[in-house]
Amino acid sequence: MRLTAVMLAYGPEPWLADAVDAVLASTGVEVDLVLVDNGTSSPAIDDIKGRPGVRVLRPDRNTGYAGGCQLGAAEATGEYLAFVNSDASAAPAARAPPAAGAPAPGGGAAMGSIRLADTPHLINTAGNPLHFAGLSWAGGNGEPASRYAERRRVASVSGCCFVVRRSVWERLGGFAPEYFAYHEDAELSLRMWQQGLTVEYVPEAVVRHHYEFSRNDLKYYLVERNRLITLLTTYQARTLVLLAPMLALTEVAMLAAALAGGWLRPKLRGWAWLWHNRGWLRERRRLLQAARTVADRQVAGLMTARFDPTNVAAPPGIGLYNVVASAYWRLVKPLLPGRC
Repeated sequence: MRLTAVMLAYGPEPWLADAVDAVLASTGVEVDLVLVDNGTSSPAIDDIKGRPGVRVLRPDRNTGYAGGCQLGAAEATGEYLAFVNSDASAAPAARAPPAAGAPAPGGGAAMGSIRLADTPHLINTAGNPLHFAGLSWAGGNGEPASRYAERRRVASVSGCCFVVRRSVWERLGGFAPEYFAYHEDAELSLRMWQQGLTVEYVPEAVVRHHYEFSRNDLKYYLVERNRLITLLTTYQARTLVLLAPMLALTEVAMLAAALAGGWLRPKLRGWAWLWHNRGWLRERRRLLQAARTVADRQVAGLMTARFDPTNVAAPPGIGLYNVVASAYWRLVKPLLPGRC
């Protein structure tokens, strides 16, 4: 089994050497590494680039997570691709179980048990939930890993560490570079489900992640913009019409949160991007809808109507929102389109 790992580097990268060493120490699989330097500010890359099995790509600009993964994957030689964060260290055998799971009949992607590096008995994510309004977060964050000891199907992999057959990645077109960063893992997972592929969580593959939840204007802009890109391009037209009242309510809630939290400008900037790039959105939507083979009603069972991440404080009114969203979702799900 041959696997190419793709890793991105940006900024100071204090954990890069550990992450690279962990990839190269993988057992049960023949592995090489493509490292994309998106703009490191330390000599970390220079200490790594001469290692056997490591190739370093240096694009002329910061391509973001989505674009960097595309560049790295294009240089891959393995039958499988593993995307690994530069602050994540996998146990030596961690790569093999996901790789074994990804090519199962109907298999799309597989992710490991991603733990908090400083408290590895606790989960960082065991699969990311996907809200029908496009929201996604780290599933099980802070909970004991013992609660997630069984292999299971999940709505979305985490971009921190997952494995996919290279032929599947190429068939789906990988990540859209326009996403730049955030939410591309949820979008790719959703497209896998829409094409009859599965997404799995593999607890035997343990990954330690130096996770730090950060907030800044660029992140607010990208997360919200990319959430809306996903909704507008992956859902069938009838689904968008049926969900329009709740999606509008979600936008009002997000607008209020942006105003209260001081990130109104990034939120409005996301709307402006959608308008100025409406031609790309139409073409993207046309391509994704033409490729899908599974209707929204069949995919709806993977999604949740409750927004309840454990790594952020609950915003005011979230309890009421969850009650309304859950009731609406129960009402609408049977009405979603049942065929493509």
